[in-house]
Amino acid sequence: MRSATWKAFAGLASIAAATAALRGSQALWQQQRGSEPPVNPADPKTSWGEAVAWTAVTGVLVGLARLFARRGAAAVWEKLEGELPPDLQEAV
Repeated sequence: MRSATWKAFAGLASIAAATAALRGSQALWQQQRGSEPPVNPADPKTSWGEAVAWTAVTGVLVGLARLFARRGAAAVWEKLEGELPPDLQEAV
């Protein structure tokens, strides 16, 4: 049960962080480029430069956001439960 609770807690934190990071990426792209980001970087109508740039920006920001969210969730879990989350106990 604790494992399922942790997975749900960490998953929700990751989803929230990834959503915020994607929205931030879109705003940053619009501010810096003056245009909307590509809807689908794989679309042949999107230039290679834009496709690669958008993929790199969103990949890095969403990945970092998920990392920060999971580490933050683990810190909260440890504070509340007195021990690391179930999947992190195995890694130690």
